[in-house]
Amino acid sequence: MRTSQLQNVYSATNQKTLSIWRETPGIGEIRTERYYDPDKLALATGIRPQVPAPVAGLIRELAALVQRDRLADMLPLSSVHFTFLPLTLPLYEENEPLPAKTRQLEDIWREYQGKHIVIRHLRLVALPGQLLLAGIPDDPAIAMRQSFCESVLKSQWKEELLQRHAGSPLPAPFWHSTILRYNAQFLPEALRDFFARHQAVDFGEVSGELVLARVNYNWTTCLINRFE
Repeated sequence: MRTSQLQNVYSATNQKTLSIWRETPGIGEIRTERYYDPDKLALATGIRPQVPAPVAGLIRELAALVQRDRLADMLPLSSVHFTFLPLTLPLYEENEPLPAKTRQLEDIWREYQGKHIVIRHLRLVALPGQLLLAGIPDDPAIAMRQSFCESVLKSQWKEELLQRHAGSPLPAPFWHSTILRYNAQFLPEALRDFFARHQAVDFGEVSGELVLARVNYNWTTCLINRFE
């Protein structure tokens, strides 16, 4: 997806979510299963940027708002990340040896390892039960992600990649970090109000070097370059 389209996609997503919220004033059904396995690790690529002050302020304010809400799964400030391309579902124990074909994935990744990408014009994007911080990547990042995705699809990791993106575009259009997952169908009123207060704010930009890592669902565990 071109950068010129992304802002429209984010805006359309927010409008769709706001419409859903208007029709459903409560939180709906509480989730009985987590979004992702909380313990197993997946292979993913992305950046772990230095967090700019506006983003840090946003996350601290949100964390204070939900600190007593047992249904709120908040991304810690120390684990802010922006995924480049998630590669697998959570499949691996922390100390589990990875398959021999991981060597092929590492070989593909050498072209991208350490490359610097920038994501600008960060803004809140709301899903019915989640809040994302999403932005606009620079053009080189878009080209690199497309190239990397195509290379993985030609490799022995094709099935894992397709399973990870089952039912969604490949690569996914958003460039984002999920800062809050709510363990119910819909966000409660306080979080909807939080979104309304901040939805028009431009939170600046982040940048960082690309890494390939084993991560848990929110990158609070991030094992970089441990593939042996």
